[in-house]
Amino acid sequence: MKNYDERIARLRARKLEQTQEKIEVEGTLDEDDYGRIVPPKGLWHIHPNNPDGSFYGYDAWAENFCSLMNIHPVYIDPDDAFAGRWMYFMSKMRPNKWNPDYPYDHLKANINKYDIICGIGDDAHFAPDYEMGLRLGWGGLISRIQHWKKINNTPEQQHFYNLHIQAIQAIQGWISRHVEEARNRAKICDDLDIRTRLTELADVNERIINNPPETLREACQWIIWYHLASRTYNRDGAGGQIDSLLRPFYEKDKAAGIIDDETTIYYLACFLINDPVYWQLGGPDKFGNDQTSQISFLILEAADRINTSLNITVRVHEGLDPKLLHKSVEYLVKNKNGWPRFSGDKALVEGFMRNGFSAELARQRIAVGCNWMSLPGLEYTMNDLVKVNMARVFEVAYYETIATGNPSTKRLWEHFARHLKIAVHTAAEGIRHHLKYQKYNEPELLLNLLSHGPFEKGTDVSSGGAEYYNLAIDGAGLAIAADSFSALEQRIEHEKRLTWEQITEALQNDFTGTEGEKIRQLLRNSERYGSENSIGEQWALRIRDEFVTLVRQESEPKLDRCFIPGFFSWANTIGFGRSVGATPDGRHAGTPISHGANPSPGFVTDGASLSLATAIARIQPGYGNTAPMQWELDPTFAQEENVALIESIIKTHFEMGGTLINVNIMDKQKVLEAHKDPSKYPDLVVRVTGFTAYFAMLSPEFRQLVVDRILEN
Repeated sequence: MKNYDERIARLRARKLEQTQEKIEVEGTLDEDDYGRIVPPKGLWHIHPNNPDGSFYGYDAWAENFCSLMNIHPVYIDPDDAFAGRWMYFMSKMRPNKWNPDYPYDHLKANINKYDIICGIGDDAHFAPDYEMGLRLGWGGLISRIQHWKKINNTPEQQHFYNLHIQAIQAIQGWISRHVEEARNRAKICDDLDIRTRLTELADVNERIINNPPETLREACQWIIWYHLASRTYNRDGAGGQIDSLLRPFYEKDKAAGIIDDETTIYYLACFLINDPVYWQLGGPDKFGNDQTSQISFLILEAADRINTSLNITVRVHEGLDPKLLHKSVEYLVKNKNGWPRFSGDKALVEGFMRNGFSAELARQRIAVGCNWMSLPGLEYTMNDLVKVNMARVFEVAYYETIATGNPSTKRLWEHFARHLKIAVHTAAEGIRHHLKYQKYNEPELLLNLLSHGPFEKGTDVSSGGAEYYNLAIDGAGLAIAADSFSALEQRIEHEKRLTWEQITEALQNDFTGTEGEKIRQLLRNSERYGSENSIGEQWALRIRDEFVTLVRQESEPKLDRCFIPGFFSWANTIGFGRSVGATPDGRHAGTPISHGANPSPGFVTDGASLSLATAIARIQPGYGNTAPMQWELDPTFAQEENVALIESIIKTHFEMGGTLINVNIMDKQKVLEAHKDPSKYPDLVVRVTGFTAYFAMLSPEFRQLVVDRILEN
């Protein structure tokens, strides 16, 4: 008996139990759900190679990874079509993330001054080429390394290759232990059905220890092993074009009568619950042809069956099968769990081509992370790792303008532009420092395996091994800065209802008292970014143009380094807000800044969805990186009868130039009750920002962030 629905139900229940265990043992986690489970206590600890208690460099990373693989617990669930779960977060187990032998003290003053997230030493945020892995398998990857080892033969390169072979062999050993465990359990199992499942699981894994996968089940299991190992190493998590990756295996198995669609859905449900990796569906291939196929729909149906924390993106382009978009919106509305989200092909392709790349290459750059676009296996990007807090830059410029006397928005802009230039340059210098020394800090032993270049060149992907270096710098707090400029111009210079002195005093006192609150409301209700042709929008566009120009100026053609701007704050809105006092847009001191490219909370209501789509489409940085639209939909609007209208808004946003839409559909009362007592709704999933997460897994502060969004919309 198959009993797939029963198995899926048990897997989902077990997932909730494991999530609760993480909360009880480890506390809350304000990031992706990940799929990681709690490891046995005291089984493994890091092996430091530095007096600071951390480990750095090729040898130490290889030693730690291989030692962990050698003892990593086996995870087998007879209800699951696949073996394995990850438990250890190696990069987060280090007390320090940057090698002290390569200090960046010369940057720290400006990093602190402008509250920059510099990305130095942060985990990889770029995509592996899963197609290469599926084509070669673990044995083929070893052969590929050995081929280049014969060509690049300096002692350093030989050592480089040997460490990667050791890493693969450690993964193969990890898989082998699962095979052995499954066979041992099968021998002593009295239940014929479960014994058969365990034997099949062992057979599947034994075949892919060395050989490339041949069936759909083997392909899914191979991908799982790679991302579990890569997650363990340094949380990777970038996905790929999953429907195209799995399509040949599905169609071959279906033609051979090995599987039917129900079995396929079961496999895919098990695949998706293993880890909420960022997978893309639909969109064009490199020639512009739609990649939608039957398995695209089966992946959506599997997601619906499991309906947990998921990060699936549907890429919308002119040739997309309209049934795929319609079905994806139906699931979004039906489940109200924040999946899928949507990326816009037109602006992303055209924008990336402005960097000098071909249309064929641009179409291969897909959505594989919170806000990431990446060429699988080809580029090093530092996506979502480097951010400039423009609200803090504004604050520095504001008080400098006041101190110099005779303030005006013209003078304030001059100070702002100057400080923004310093902040962007500091961020770029941080990236350069990272690229120069990251191989001595945290080399990419796992992502190198599925990248084009590191083995051909005999060097780490972070240190010249990648084909392309398209480096991301994101601006955060756009609406705070734009609305602050707007309020000052409108209330002081146009209407003369307030003075610079009144506003400065109110800011310094955080709008306390009756008079302070009157001033705050007057500022807050000025013409804001998000309203078409408003003063706020004019300032937002001006800031956008300045930021884009400054980021682009950091590009280094001689070194093949292209700096690409975006607007995204991830969940850093809270941390960024702590460093910024009260601002002239009416925001209180220490409260979160605006999210990404979105207008400040309170602007958007369901009736203004098209206005939101228009504003964010107009503000796009325009070079292939995203400025996502965070769309909060009330469940009274997000009903089956409005699916076509929601589709229309999605398509309109992308036709106007939008790049990415993250959608939340949250019942206000349910979220408020869950905020008071998360245990009442353990299965409630929200899209916090670019990622989804169980609401109960979030800290009270992050839950409040979500609550504030729905209260103010």
